[in-house]
Amino acid sequence: MSQWDGKSKGTVIGYKIFVFLIKKVGIKSAYFILYFVASYYFLFLKKSNASIFYYFHKRLGYSYFKSKKMVFKSYYTFGQTIIDKIAISAGMKDKFTYEHDGGEKIIKLLKEKKGGVLISAHIGNFEIAEHFFGEIDVDLQINLVTTDLEHSEIKNYLESIAQKPKIKFIIIGEDMSHVFEINAALARNELVCFTGDRYFEGVKSMSEELLGENANFPAGPFLIASRLKVPVVFVYVMKEPNLHYHLYTREAIVKHRDEKGLLKAYTESVESMVKKYPLQWFNYFDFWKQTHNQK
Repeated sequence: MSQWDGKSKGTVIGYKIFVFLIKKVGIKSAYFILYFVASYYFLFLKKSNASIFYYFHKRLGYSYFKSKKMVFKSYYTFGQTIIDKIAISAGMKDKFTYEHDGGEKIIKLLKEKKGGVLISAHIGNFEIAEHFFGEIDVDLQINLVTTDLEHSEIKNYLESIAQKPKIKFIIIGEDMSHVFEINAALARNELVCFTGDRYFEGVKSMSEELLGENANFPAGPFLIASRLKVPVVFVYVMKEPNLHYHLYTREAIVKHRDEKGLLKAYTESVESMVKKYPLQWFNYFDFWKQTHNQK
């Protein structure tokens, strides 16, 4: 199944080494160490290698050898976004530069105080979006719906070095309590932000074409967004060269109770972004349920 287990690779000691390098030597020194980490992943993580190779070779149409090279580059780029997230969370936001393409749309939603739905994806570095949103969300109106499945030791360590979050989080739980929190936030006319490209076993899904092949997506964000008479925007935070980030905000055209149409608009939006930033697709699992068919 094209589902994700919610956990990332890594150890606490590995994170501590990167934090030490970032603080004492600099962000780009930590990037250098990534060559060795990416090499390990490239050589030994056979399952995720097959999934990301399929993405480059079959979905983007790269040659066999270019796809192999891109697998390594993908791990390296993903590692950079993790280092950037740690650095920004630890108070080194001023080391980076930023631009917000379409940011006036979110500012308008916040000022109107009528609510809205933001939908993103696991491309780029959306985990640092809170640092963008925190600057414009002075009344804490943005709620980020997220999982809490990281290894507890890593999670606790990262929380111990991070600055206080500037937006609110709604944690997806097995008891479905997050559904009530989402409804409460929307009833307060706040903004709720989802990622729309990963689902878990037992959760209702929808199918749509992405990069020429059908894949499954969680139904929740699209059902909620299409049934509310509030604006819907797609948001992505993409890494650029030289410690620069580009936040994209794109307003969606939504017909009432047309979740399939909204999902189609979403996949088209994600596809255009992935084609612009092919190395920043970070779904390292069998997204299209096709890797077993690779030749």
